[in-house]
Amino acid sequence: MGKLIEKKHRKMNTILKLGAGITLGISQLIAGNKVAGQETKPNIIVILADDLGYGDIGCYGAKNIKTPNLDKLAKQGVRFTSFYSNGPECTPTRAALLTGRYQQRVGGLECAIGLGNIGRYEEARKLSDRGELGLPVAFNTLPSLLSKKGYNTALIGKWHLGDGEQYSPVAHGFDYSIGPLGGGVDYFHHSEPVGLFLGAMMEGNVDFYRNGQPVQREGYYMTHLITDESVEWLNNQKKEKPFFLYIPYTAPHEPIQGPDDYRPDKLTVDEQKGSWETYREMIEEMDEGIGQILQKLEEKGFAENTLVIFFSDNGPTSIGSAGPFSGHKGEVFEGGIRVPCIMKWPGKIPEGTCSGQMGISMDITASIAAITGGKPPRLLDGINLVGHIVSGKNDMQRTLFWRRLRGNTNRKAVRDNNLKYIYNNNGTTVEEYLFDLSTDSLEEQNLKDIRKDDFIRLQKMMAIWEVEVKAERYNLR
Repeated sequence: MGKLIEKKHRKMNTILKLGAGITLGISQLIAGNKVAGQETKPNIIVILADDLGYGDIGCYGAKNIKTPNLDKLAKQGVRFTSFYSNGPECTPTRAALLTGRYQQRVGGLECAIGLGNIGRYEEARKLSDRGELGLPVAFNTLPSLLSKKGYNTALIGKWHLGDGEQYSPVAHGFDYSIGPLGGGVDYFHHSEPVGLFLGAMMEGNVDFYRNGQPVQREGYYMTHLITDESVEWLNNQKKEKPFFLYIPYTAPHEPIQGPDDYRPDKLTVDEQKGSWETYREMIEEMDEGIGQILQKLEEKGFAENTLVIFFSDNGPTSIGSAGPFSGHKGEVFEGGIRVPCIMKWPGKIPEGTCSGQMGISMDITASIAAITGGKPPRLLDGINLVGHIVSGKNDMQRTLFWRRLRGNTNRKAVRDNNLKYIYNNNGTTVEEYLFDLSTDSLEEQNLKDIRKDDFIRLQKMMAIWEVEVKAERYNLR
């Protein structure tokens, strides 16, 4: 049965043009600096922003937000203009990154896991009732793959892939982990809000763990804490052993709190919103922290042999900027899923590159597997995007898919080269669209009645994909 599934997977990947990967010599990608005459594998740092919009940093057009460190990173590497998150919310993108596959294959992770591991759509609710809502270790790719290749691994920041021992970062093979397990937490109390939130009563419970054990860091601004922990961890690394550091910041996710906004009592649900000025401050504090992390790489002599990847888990809330696109977090319009992505790898990725190649979160996993020579436990849905940039080849056509379930709503999309189909079921009404992104990046001109053949073709592609990625681990009917 397993071989049959894998065979069908290969065939469907060809039919739907999901991407067959980039052919580039593994030795060319793996080769790093020499230590005592031996080639060392590259170090890898993945930095993930939370709810950061396409237009929220300087090198992507922000005029009133100062991000000198991210702008410098872009000048030293490649900036992608057509990079997507796997989902328009936190959990889906993180699941895709950890597995290297569409998150739909896991089950229950198509929208953000609620505080206390609450499921927010039918399948997720059933899993939550069974105590099984989270990313199973068996689906893990990144940390387990890298551990097998001799890497030191650490997660410093937000997890949001399930709590409980069986779904913790420790269970997934991170040598060191610290941060919140859930979604948005108070930046000073590291706790959930107080009050009624999406039908559940929140009690302000602390959500902060080190290596699976609760730890108190009261009053320590979360962005600073994540930065300082990352710098300290890097300070303890040695050139003789490669490392993988995953840094999922909580910024600029709600609650909107700046570094000087501490108060002794915990925020209520109604107090999580804030001003744009504070939102800007949160992004600038994160940028400053990223600068400190990059400076530590220089000080330790790691920079020349380190691949640094930065991206956002989804588009912004209404307070942020999606740049030239429409839509925001939770939606499959461009603003909800097209995000900034920057990569730097000295000597491999040409400096000052701007790439229009379509990419997606799970490509990062496929790239890291190729770079390290690791063997994923399952076929990956992503491509070796880093290898593509290093090779200097022309951009290739791709087809990418999205689906977000929440409550009784269903939002999904497929982008096939420049054409994009969107299906929006808002619980009471259904709307469908066809856009040509090459001439309509704002998605204002619905072509479904003008280009009927293309509309039907993408509809069918969406239907085929939904069958192909049906969750493997559950039979919930």
